[in-house]
Amino acid sequence: MAQQTSIKKVAILANPKAGDGKALKTAYWLADSLHKLKITNEIYNDEWPTDETLNKFTDCWIIGGDGTINYFINKYPACKKNLALFNGGTGNDFAWKLYGDSNLAERFNQVIQATPKDIDAGVVNNKLYINCMGVGFDGEIIKSMKTIRFLGGKLGYMLAVIIKILSFKEKEFSIQTEQGQFHGKYLLALIVNSSRAGGGFYIAPNANINDGKLDMVLCETLPVWKRLIYLPIIKKGKHMHLPFVKQSLGKAFTIQCKEEMPIQVDGELIYAKDIQVKVLESQFKFRY
Repeated sequence: MAQQTSIKKVAILANPKAGDGKALKTAYWLADSLHKLKITNEIYNDEWPTDETLNKFTDCWIIGGDGTINYFINKYPACKKNLALFNGGTGNDFAWKLYGDSNLAERFNQVIQATPKDIDAGVVNNKLYINCMGVGFDGEIIKSMKTIRFLGGKLGYMLAVIIKILSFKEKEFSIQTEQGQFHGKYLLALIVNSSRAGGGFYIAPNANINDGKLDMVLCETLPVWKRLIYLPIIKKGKHMHLPFVKQSLGKAFTIQCKEEMPIQVDGELIYAKDIQVKVLESQFKFRY
């Protein structure tokens, strides 16, 4: 099976800072495994290839978390190479969507045998994302994490979540969708391509990465005690039926805020007051 693969030449792109250096170890393991199958490959870590160089490869394998894949799609927005994603970061939520909880060897075999499939992406104010974007609460979490980076990883993220659950004041948004307008104060306002974010929170459990649409999930205002009660329920993805949760599918969304807001984009932070979001159908090809 492996020797009949259409994979001919692989660029292995590693984020040397992801996973405390584990990404580079994974890169060497992948390179060795490809050599055994007589598949040409080259590792890039500190300096990633130009578009011209990348065009010489049939496939591009990325090692890192959601932030790394976000960096890739914004560096190579028109890339039509066959992509694969290997865990190397903290959250790895989009990798989970593609491959589940497979280990490195299992994922390698899965990628080698997989036929490339088209997947969607999103764009928010000209910045591409592939997993999730969130306004307000989500952005405040990422903003808070920058002050507690010494904790790192999931511990730092959970601490930031708890701090914001206790202190966050809901912001007022006006959101225009194809199905109508939403206006009010919201605890959560997310427009996602995939179903999991934040290192294991099933924000939109029914999200589909190749349906040509994005999923909007809104959570109305909640007192602190209810936030604490419902956090574990939201983490498990059991919240979609709750009366204070609203969902809408669509291709384009406009969000207007009364003030400039922090926005989480695949774990990265941007700021805006007027926010335009739309789907990019079949933007990338992944082996999964």
